[in-house]
Amino acid sequence: MRLHLGAEAEVTAGSWFGLPAVLKQRRARAWRHPDLDERLGRQRMLAEARILLRLHRAGLPVPALLDADVDEDRLVLEHVQGRSLIEVLRDETETDVNPMLFRVGQAVRQLHAQAVTHGDLSTNNVMIRDDGSVVLIDFGLASIEYDLERYGIDLHVLDEVLGASHPDREGAMEALESGYLASEHAAPCEAPGGVVPSAAEVVERLALVRSRVRYHG
Repeated sequence: MRLHLGAEAEVTAGSWFGLPAVLKQRRARAWRHPDLDERLGRQRMLAEARILLRLHRAGLPVPALLDADVDEDRLVLEHVQGRSLIEVLRDETETDVNPMLFRVGQAVRQLHAQAVTHGDLSTNNVMIRDDGSVVLIDFGLASIEYDLERYGIDLHVLDEVLGASHPDREGAMEALESGYLASEHAAPCEAPGGVVPSAAEVVERLALVRSRVRYHG
């Protein structure tokens, strides 16, 4: 069953040796030269696979990588059972979502503490399992980073989505920021290649990014 058809990949649900799984198949970009498209696609796929392995080994809430076929431009990942954050926030029967958003903030800080920025932290790319635990998905644009600005932009994407798509959820971003700040201890803030910005520094940079967007808007 197709779950998602995006510009870069098609995601299909199925099974892998009896395990619930999703197949992420890269799509060719017709407007790029075929050789360039193949090279860029392979680089992104390898980067996504390596980042997923790095995060999974560190115990972070991300899907397990089950298989990677570079020649066929595809990844097989654990199928995370649950609902996307956007579904939960649109569910009017979910009246108290701030504790859940606090946990989302914790998960994002755990990600950042591993020197990884997501690159597309929308409410579509956060899953909530039936037990309420949080899983971050879709690392196609993720990268290893030490630049404070990239961390602030990660949070700003969530800030913009929550404000635009879920304005009725009062205090949503504040709850998420609280979880982010509370998880400074969640993982070491030093990683090979540099020092990860602290949670307080990232939240401070988020405020600066907000001010720039408002000024230019």
